[in-house]
Amino acid sequence: MKKILLMAGLVLVSAGAAACTNFIVGKKASVDGSVFVTYNADSYGAFMPLYHYTAAKHQAGDMRKVYEWDTNKYLGEIAEAPETWNVIGNSNEWQVTIGETTFGGRHEMADSTGIVDYGSLIYITLQRAKTAREALQIMTSLVEQYGYYSEGETFSVADKDEAWMLEMMGCGPDREKSKERTVWVAVRIPDDAIAAHANQSRITKFLDGRYVQVKIKDLQKKYPVNGKKAVPNLMVCSDNVVSYARTMGWFDGKDADFSYNAAYAEPDFSGRRYCEARVWSFFNRFSDDFSAYVPYAAGIEKGAKEMPLWIIPNKKVGMQDLRDAMRDHYEGTPFALDTNIGGGIYEMPYRPSPLSYKVDGVEVFNERPISTQQTAWSFISQMRSWLPREIGGCFWFGNDDGNMVAYTPMYSCITTVPKCFSGEGADDVTFSIDNAFWVCNWVSNMIYPRYSMMFPSLKEVRDSLDASYDRLQPEIEAKAKALATADERIKLLTDYSCQKGDEMISRWRQLAFFLIVKYNDMAVKPTDKNGTFERSPYGNGARVKRPGYPESYAKELLKLTGDKYKVPVEEKK
Repeated sequence: MKKILLMAGLVLVSAGAAACTNFIVGKKASVDGSVFVTYNADSYGAFMPLYHYTAAKHQAGDMRKVYEWDTNKYLGEIAEAPETWNVIGNSNEWQVTIGETTFGGRHEMADSTGIVDYGSLIYITLQRAKTAREALQIMTSLVEQYGYYSEGETFSVADKDEAWMLEMMGCGPDREKSKERTVWVAVRIPDDAIAAHANQSRITKFLDGRYVQVKIKDLQKKYPVNGKKAVPNLMVCSDNVVSYARTMGWFDGKDADFSYNAAYAEPDFSGRRYCEARVWSFFNRFSDDFSAYVPYAAGIEKGAKEMPLWIIPNKKVGMQDLRDAMRDHYEGTPFALDTNIGGGIYEMPYRPSPLSYKVDGVEVFNERPISTQQTAWSFISQMRSWLPREIGGCFWFGNDDGNMVAYTPMYSCITTVPKCFSGEGADDVTFSIDNAFWVCNWVSNMIYPRYSMMFPSLKEVRDSLDASYDRLQPEIEAKAKALATADERIKLLTDYSCQKGDEMISRWRQLAFFLIVKYNDMAVKPTDKNGTFERSPYGNGARVKRPGYPESYAKELLKLTGDKYKVPVEEKK
């Protein structure tokens, strides 16, 4: 997702909306051999359902209208593919997943004549690709043919066997300056590695010998994913990736010294502190000691040691690890949000927008964690090579900030989505009690300002649902696997996914009503161990508890106000 601010030589991610975070886990880095891609779609004001595109066949000459994903602006038409695949969210029936984060880059590279924007590129490709490598070929050829309308973007492109990181920018609107339409590079993430990106271009040097360069068309022939030999660290790139920078006067060294982000989107303070710090926090979870990169993530020290594109984790990564990582607020790190009064009385691990603001003419900033209130939806896509493809792709979806929702299983083969995720009867400015985006946001926005008081109630429900989905997953997949045909599996998993969606929103509405009653007027109504409200011997609600300030805030308030609110000690007579 993007909101960008044009400045001098660069398009920088706006301090008010540094968006989106992606994590990537290779199949040998995960607990069970899954490839994982995660995504927080962060954009203030955006209403987003769970996207569903049905499989279809098209006639020769059929055209597809393209509307910019962010704005719904009409951009033009492209030729339709003869056959398109079923897509659920950002994953398709072949277990291909694509995520993104916007990094902006140099403003003169934006192509106002392009027809395909980054969001449309994702969903068009998902409807056409059977593998991650095919997705790379489709994405790069589409923008070369029709022009790339967006600014700089990093994409996670993965399937059941492997994952890639693709960075792409346009070549401006002037075809006399550049006959090519894009400059791009894609790096294969090693199977035993994890990677991340968060609104800052991350690919640096790639022609210095650390990767094996290959043409997209030769990938499968030279380096099959399931061949006898291990796949090396692979890289594919546009022919003009270095020459364009030379032509524009942005690079004049040896090819081996060329860095994609240094030429096209060099990290500045905001790119490091607001964006790369999120990557640091993810890597820090799976490293014995990642403190050497704190100065880089902090964004202040010039020449600080830059982070690697990927790391080998110190343990295998599982589903719960990724849930926890998507819910991260820098807890226990130098960037932790619970070390000052910015969270208010109830120690909220969120900060108001914009990220930077002025106090008496001095510009200051807030930390920007992975988990943030402007998330429209969040997912963890699980891709598994050893299962029939109808079963292998499980798209764990939440229609709000990942910390404030349960990740509900939506299998990538399903032909109908739950009504609560469909967007039916709701939009950006239309609330619906039947819509997950609005019900989940309703609950979240009750909790944000009274976080330490109310969040435990949400966490209990969230974690209970997550645990129930984990328990049921082997059972439902065993049932699906035992069925004779793909159609039977699809029907079973469609029914199951819709049932879980219906159950989730029902439980969340129940939670909303519970929160209103339990925490009314900043007091707390007592409940028993089953969550039932207690009553007095006479039938009324039991006497409320008045917890007052959390202790840490009370101490800080006393420190700031001195004797002003101290109750005088009366002398004894």
